[in-house]
Amino acid sequence: MNVQVAVLCDAATDTHGKLNLLGAFDAIFTQQLPLVHPMCSVALRATFGGPEEGERQLRLNFVDADGQPFMPAIDLPIRVALPEEAHFVTQNFIFTIQLLRFEKPGLYSVDISLDGRQEANIPLLVKYSPPKT
Repeated sequence: MNVQVAVLCDAATDTHGKLNLLGAFDAIFTQQLPLVHPMCSVALRATFGGPEEGERQLRLNFVDADGQPFMPAIDLPIRVALPEEAHFVTQNFIFTIQLLRFEKPGLYSVDISLDGRQEANIPLLVKYSPPKT
């Protein structure tokens, strides 16, 4: 698996194999904790070669700086099939997440793995700035 794009964004769509992104980000600034981010998407675009054909397991783990999960993992069984005479196939994956909750500020990550092997990660910094009085 060759990850071409792995990003957190406000929204994403797949239109006839084209990955469309809106509002990519890697930091959230808040004046209130816990923080509940109303909605975002994890967008992933990856290519697969011949040796990867067959049934695979794609997994997204949402972890804090200590490697502890802060929400349940997302598991997606996928089937990789190359068209005849193709050297690779590209697939887009979009995961929309509602009410993403952060208890504390710090560094978080979305770790992306295929068949148990980490392929990419998306860092996210949650920055707390108390309201000015």
